[in-house]
Amino acid sequence: MTTTDIRAAIENGETSLGIEFGSTRIKAVLIGPDHQPLASGGHSWENRHVDGLWTYTLDDVRAGLQDAYARLVDDVKASYGVVPTTYGSLGISAMMHGFLAFDADGDQIAQFRTWRNTNTAAAADELIRAFDFNIPLRWSIAHLHQAILDDEPRIASIASMTTLAGWVHEQLTGRHVLGIGDASGMFPIDSRTMDYDQARIDAYDALVADRGFGWRLRDLLPTVLVAGQDAGTLTAEGAALLDPTGALTPGIPMCPPEGDAGTGMVATNSVGQRTGNISCGTSVFLMVVLEKALAELHTEIDMVTTPDGSPVAMVHSNNGASEIDGWVAMFVRFAQIAGIDLSTPKVYDLLYEHAMTGAPDGGGLLAYNTLSGEPLMGLEAGRPMFAHAPDSDFTLANAIRTQLMSIFAAVRIGMDILADEDVALDKLFGHGGLFKTPGVAQQVLADALGIPVSVGATAGEGGAWGIAVLARYLVARAEDESLPAYLDERVFADAQASVLEPDPAGRAGYDAFLARYRAALPAVQSMADHS
Repeated sequence: MTTTDIRAAIENGETSLGIEFGSTRIKAVLIGPDHQPLASGGHSWENRHVDGLWTYTLDDVRAGLQDAYARLVDDVKASYGVVPTTYGSLGISAMMHGFLAFDADGDQIAQFRTWRNTNTAAAADELIRAFDFNIPLRWSIAHLHQAILDDEPRIASIASMTTLAGWVHEQLTGRHVLGIGDASGMFPIDSRTMDYDQARIDAYDALVADRGFGWRLRDLLPTVLVAGQDAGTLTAEGAALLDPTGALTPGIPMCPPEGDAGTGMVATNSVGQRTGNISCGTSVFLMVVLEKALAELHTEIDMVTTPDGSPVAMVHSNNGASEIDGWVAMFVRFAQIAGIDLSTPKVYDLLYEHAMTGAPDGGGLLAYNTLSGEPLMGLEAGRPMFAHAPDSDFTLANAIRTQLMSIFAAVRIGMDILADEDVALDKLFGHGGLFKTPGVAQQVLADALGIPVSVGATAGEGGAWGIAVLARYLVARAEDESLPAYLDERVFADAQASVLEPDPAGRAGYDAFLARYRAALPAVQSMADHS
């Protein structure tokens, strides 16, 4: 599209806008009718540790939403000389799971609990036994049940619960709905009915019947929608919230709000069977679209869905790139005090590329990126750790390579479990900022899992682009056109991707690193217990 074409598409409302709330960044991406990114805006934020729980305030959410949107508008104006007043469609996405609960007046009854909290072990254990289904610690139902077990004072007055994406969508549209992928992180989904599993809904109501609450679980949960279904339109109040300047007009169609797992699947064209994708940020999600259900219950594996309702096995690590980001920040600061003009992205590139000159096993070094607990590895709490033997090859390249390898340790453990269930992958797509430096994290991941890894041009855009595509699908799909067909034929037909095969030496090196990593896990738990 030419600049003139793009300007006309913006003025005529032929674009789609996606906004995703990540753990450290809120990102807005505008796409054209051809699904290509046109402009973006972002807002950095951080979770807070309050009363022992990881949280964000709703004021943080509102302020971040407005700032990310304002920066997108600034980008549009600078690039195309026009201020958008409408869009063809709009979508909201956010980090999955967690717990947002409100009373009948819409007042928050407890602080927002994010996916990062691991205080729900007792509740999850009870629910797993009641449902015969894995309930991860971070799922919304686990947070609800833990609040009940803890006799939190206002839990009896709960009238609704939702996720972060669901709450933002409700502020913009007035509708208490949720995309099926995000809903699958609240409560188990039945992919035959494309709704919550009714038998398990009934089981939960029976489990808490003696508590005397005046509510039933289904009354609290958002209505489940699949990709392409009507999720409402932007209201006047929603337009004023998103754009306090008053330039934005109401009436924009909105797609079902989704979680970052679902938008990651879309962003990597991984919604068909035997496809998978991995999203690497503050946490790591690896999703595999299954040919059939798993034969056994595995408490290390989450069962979620694609945005169109297909069953997905998800390997989730609470800990991702935050620790290596801290290392890079030290080198950025060193460059500053040395008077060297190096941008932060350049420092990332230099360190990541240098890491690939290190030993395939990291030279005997050990790194744990466990800023928080890691249920997949049995860590109730975490402490980052870096260690090496006296005779290890302690070099910069090995130190950074070891940090990169640590990011994928937990998901490798999960993939080993799936391999025992004969789960096969034809292709794995990577996306997120970790893959921006070409060929580095991508190769480490291929070596870690023994699977070819693809990264496309939209890897850096990630889930914000994915939810924009889902918004476009809402208004542009043909009747009965499936989401996989739409992605294959309209979005990714001409997409270029880099594919890296596992390197035999890198594969053997990663196995050696992982053996050391697993053997020393008790040291990480001991640090958490005594510090």
